Amino acid sequence: MQSKGTKEGEIFGAHLRKLRTDRGLTQGDIAERCSTSIAFISNVERGLMLPGLAVLLGLASALDCRVSKLVEVLDKTKRTSTPRQKR
Repeated sequence: MQSKGTKEGEIFGAHLRKLRTDRGLTQGDIAERCSTSIAFISNVERGLMLPGLAVLLGLASALDCRVSKLVEVLDKTKRTSTPRQKR
């Protein structure tokens, strides 16, 4: 039986994959730097799992970015807000 990811998981996973590949890193590189497994990183990138805070901190360090850069894709106010009109 195949697990199904969540919409948020898929969005985060795709973003993580892009950040990782833009830096020329493999899943193994990230897993080693975060003290986790390649399988776990793969599951996150496929949207099957969302990492907890400790792993987010490790991912940010491994990718040399802020945690906010990792989770910005999940900020619903940015995705659903409409531009305000100037007065």
